[in-house]
Amino acid sequence: MEDVVSGSFFSEKTVLVTGHTGFKGSWLCHWLKRQGARVVGFSLPPATSPNLFDLANVASDMESRFGDVRDLAAVNAIVEVHRPEIVLHLAAQALVLPSYADPVETFATNVMGTTHVLDACRRSDSVRAVVVVTSDKCYENREWVWGYRENEAMGGADPYSASKGCAELVTASYRRSFFRDGKRAGIASARAGNVIGGGDWAEHRLVPDIIRGASNGDTILVRNPDATRPWQHVLDPLSGYLLLAEKLWSAPTDYAESWNFGPSDEIPIRALELAQRLVAILGKGVLESAVAAAGSAPHEAHTLKLDCSKARARLGWRPRLDVMAALELTARFYRAHMDDPTSASRLLDQQIDGFEKRTG
Repeated sequence: MEDVVSGSFFSEKTVLVTGHTGFKGSWLCHWLKRQGARVVGFSLPPATSPNLFDLANVASDMESRFGDVRDLAAVNAIVEVHRPEIVLHLAAQALVLPSYADPVETFATNVMGTTHVLDACRRSDSVRAVVVVTSDKCYENREWVWGYRENEAMGGADPYSASKGCAELVTASYRRSFFRDGKRAGIASARAGNVIGGGDWAEHRLVPDIIRGASNGDTILVRNPDATRPWQHVLDPLSGYLLLAEKLWSAPTDYAESWNFGPSDEIPIRALELAQRLVAILGKGVLESAVAAAGSAPHEAHTLKLDCSKARARLGWRPRLDVMAALELTARFYRAHMDDPTSASRLLDQQIDGFEKRTG
């Protein structure tokens, strides 16, 4: 993984990142620019205030274009004009609870948006590698203790999870229909766990809720305290996406499939335990568990775990941060940002530097 994490593979390559104004997209664009890539971003404007994209001035030294992946003409235009060689598709409606409030937008963005990106790549003669980022929630959740493998059935009880399962099916269909021979581009999908890290201010996410509550002196409500998730620092799955893009570039037919990128922790961490650990590191915050009465709240998966043995064996990828290291970095970012709101870009550099130097 050394060539991707801290090397020069992306230097002078044109990389299109959809969803570049989001939490993960901002980290990814900043990292790609450090590696010398010509980064093009396509996304809606940032959804929250504050947001990492603006605070870290991510738009500097890259082509940043606001647009909607639901707009096929706009997606085609960004690919035609900028002629990317690598496409990292992160644009999405990325939250479970809002998917209940607006399922049509969720399916339009996550399913047809993915279709539009892949169709623009199909029409391009410049694109050589495409990584479609979906979610660990794409699997038909059976509430079992085993990690889901890439050959498990797609599913999803809520609109968000179902839309991600659909996006996987769309990706597989385009790969088999239009990119089968590998002569044009390698197309793969990436399924990551619940990411945490500095710079996330989204609503209905555990870590941002904790940061807001701790900052404001409010009681922090842990909505689903017994739920277990594959928690991981944002840099771990991003390193997987970058490695996968490099592999697709070199051998498109060998790696054009789906891949899990999750944590290595063998013992699942409950949401309440994660919240307690983060509050302890921050040194402030009061937690309150909220266990809804049966049938009174939208359904969310209780147990979710990924099996990442394929990525370890075939890509040579591994997570570099355990959950405690992820929480420490997350807390360090927010504490520093509270002390100096202009420090976001510097904090990204510091934490990427530290990640690149880790060997495991």
